[in-house]
Parts: sequence; structure tokens; C-alpha cells
Amino acid sequence: MKNDLFEYALTVGESKIHLKSDNRIAIREAAKEIKRHRRELVLYIKGHPEFQYSLSPLEASPEAPRIVRDMVKSSKIAKVGPMASVAGTLANLGLEAMLRKGAKTAVMEDGGEIAGFTEQPVSILVSILSSDTSLSGKLGFRISREDCPIGIATSSSKTGHALSFGEADSVTVVASSASLADAAATAICNSVVGTDIEESIQQGLKRAETIEGVRGVIIIREGHTGLWGRLPKIVRVR
Repeated sequence: MKNDLFEYALTVGESKIHLKSDNRIAIREAAKEIKRHRRELVLYIKGHPEFQYSLSPLEASPEAPRIVRDMVKSSKIAKVGPMASVAGTLANLGLEAMLRKGAKTAVMEDGGEIAGFTEQPVSILVSILSSDTSLSGKLGFRISREDCPIGIATSSSKTGHALSFGEADSVTVVASSASLADAAATAICNSVVGTDIEESIQQGLKRAETIEGVRGVIIIREGHTGLWGRLPKIVRVR
């Protein structure tokens, strides 16, 4: 991405957030909105503790805030628990806040889950991270305005604090929503299992095809890679 964009990083609870935009005021607004949405989520969980621990979709209560409703929607599509989409949903909400304030280019990352948009002739470079060190950070997506809006999320059975039942080094999902990409990455990663490495990757690719709204996926496991769908341009990062 061009270096003339404004940047801001903050930590809100467990969320490590990085914002980029051509509009400084939009970044400030997004930071404020992120704090509000996360506060509302924490309060909701206090009254509905099952929301934090369920591994399957739940219904949102009538008084549920926007962040909860969005997490519930994505988890139902991917058939996972609602917390599987928390980082991606926060990224979506931060992106929305920047665009409402007039940003022409905006990216929000929350712990590796990314929501991005540009209507300008600039590209956004996103590295693909994996516990497979031979590939991690060496390949990436070059995102153009034709790819936007875009959500990118990665799930791994071997790194990070998120719960996973799969065996993939990484599953990177591209969708129009970071919330959906986050939930879908968990679901797909969970399906990459078994001693036959190539067959397990095929299982993951087939699972990706069943999740409405997923544009594409890259699965990496023990030196093997599988791709499906319509992905942004893949480039060498270093």
C-alpha cells in the first residue's frame, strides 16, 4: 500500500488493531467505534455466557447489539460458534466507520483478520501468514479496487490462540466480508484432517465451496498447498 496513508495502532482488550486510511479523521472515528462495539460485546456476553463458549451457531437475543447480530449471521452461514468471527466482525465494523467518514481507501486489521476497501487506483498488499515457515510472509495478495470490498481471514491449527480442530498450517479465506471470512476460515480449517495430506486439503477445498459468500481459499499443510475460487492477484512479498 502507498506510504502516504495515515496509520494508527491500538489494543482493546485482546484485540490488537491496526488501521490505515487516506483520512485521519476516519481513523479516529473507527477507533472510537471499535471500542464501543467491543464494550457492547463484553456486556452481552456477561448476560449470555453461552455466547462465548458455544461451538455451534446460536440465536441472538432481541436486545443484541450490532456486533452480536453480525457474528451470529456469519456463524450460521459457516456452521461454527459465533466467537469464530469476532475479530473479522470488528474489522468489518471498523472499516464501515472509516467509509462513513469519507475515507476513499481504508484497511482494518484485527489480529490478522482484515477488512479493506479502496476506490482509488492504489493497491493494498496483504501478506499470507502460515505456520509453514517456508511460505509464511513470502506470498501475498495485491488487492485492487476491483476486489473490494474484501475480507481476508486466516485460521491455523498450529499457531494463534483461536480454537481449531483441524490440522492445516493455515487456511486463508477471501470473502466480501471479513466477518464471514473469519468464520469460514475456522470451519474450513476444522475439515482439514487425516493422515493423507493431499486428501485432507481437498476436503478443505470442498468445504469452502459449500459456504455461501466465500470467494476463494488457500490451504497450506506440511509443504502442500491447495487453492480454490476467485482470489486477488498473488504476488511474492520477499
